[in-house]
Amino acid sequence: MPTIKDVAKQANVSVATVSRVLSKADTVSEKNTQNVLDAIEKLNYKPNALGRYLRTAHTKTILVVVPDITNPFFSNVMKGIQSLANQKEYDVLVMDAEHAHFDSMKCFDMLEQKQVDGLIMLTSRVDQNSLLELSKEHSIVLACEYLEGTTIPTVSIDNVSAARKMTEYLIDLSYTNIAHITGPMEAVLGIDRLRGYKQALQTKDIPVKTSYIQEGDFSIDSGYNVMLKLLSMEDRPEAVFAANDEMAMGAVNAAKAFDLRVPEDIAVVGFDDIRMASMFTPQLTTISQPTFEIGQKSMSLLLDLLNKEPLTQSQFVLDDTLMVRDSCGHSLTSNMDEESPVQQSK
Repeated sequence: MPTIKDVAKQANVSVATVSRVLSKADTVSEKNTQNVLDAIEKLNYKPNALGRYLRTAHTKTILVVVPDITNPFFSNVMKGIQSLANQKEYDVLVMDAEHAHFDSMKCFDMLEQKQVDGLIMLTSRVDQNSLLELSKEHSIVLACEYLEGTTIPTVSIDNVSAARKMTEYLIDLSYTNIAHITGPMEAVLGIDRLRGYKQALQTKDIPVKTSYIQEGDFSIDSGYNVMLKLLSMEDRPEAVFAANDEMAMGAVNAAKAFDLRVPEDIAVVGFDDIRMASMFTPQLTTISQPTFEIGQKSMSLLLDLLNKEPLTQSQFVLDDTLMVRDSCGHSLTSNMDEESPVQQSK
């Protein structure tokens, strides 16, 4: 295996010059830089990661903690993170918080022991005191979820506003008996989307029925099982707002098991706009999140922290879009034949 000394000899430069080229220093002449790059290619030289760490104290690796790696919502967030990480020559490690052996302290230890340079958390369901303490000394970004009253840089949408907008849309379609399948109540997303649902009903002077609010866990199975419970009620709802698309799909399947048509007999809407939402039958009306942009922005913020750049803003709220499709019927002002993005909120 060729060494850095071999590269230096081949390029007819010093080892220090090769090192500066590898670290992308701008103090090397264009001619010597090209000679080094040619030598690296000719010898098929692979820089030693441990050696690079010893020289720079950086691993060029970040860790991303995903709440559930099987949830398709997070795949596009990861694409956004990976795209910018690749440009900046960072490797990305992924840890699944739903894994049976997940321990948040292990990912924190990786940061403290300098096995990774930075951490992007796509979930806040960890030991929050430890996370806050760690963020004082290390580079950490929260994406999708957030912690109240923290200075940790965060990228998300306004989940309260988006859920309120979705519920108001159902009300504008003349639905009044609207049920809500929540996310887990220990998760900030579940809490915020329930809050937006309640706000919309209260603004329109529609009573909030406790029996219409049923907790799910963001899985398709929970959507199915909770919908069976809602449909078994004597005063069953006319419309159901599920806090994510997977639960909405489960709810639609449960309605079909009751021989009900969606949306003719009951409306169902979701949240997130995962890829299957527009391919499902019926196509789901849902809230679309800018997942790729969330991933890119969170990686950009992490790079700023790693490079000690001053942050002029630490909390970023991106736009969401209400996507009107087939699962709840349409208002008179929306397009009856094709997918229609109705409005945005910040």
